[in-house]
Amino acid sequence: MDEQDKRKIEEYKKKPMINFADSINRSMIPDLGELTKGNRCTRIITTVIIIGILLFLLWYKSNL
Repeated sequence: MDEQDKRKIEEYKKKPMINFADSINRSMIPDLGELTKGNRCTRIITTVIIIGILLFLLWYKSNL
């Protein structure tokens, strides 16, 4: 964990409704940078999933 994550966790412990508000805001305006935050394995898995979804959508569209 980096320093920014630790600060967020401490802030969530002090004020639990901030976590709820952040969740609502992220669901309305997603931050793609947060998807790839983490170690190398997390980034690879996320990238593979996103590419897989895009390929599936392209395949589905071409078979209509």
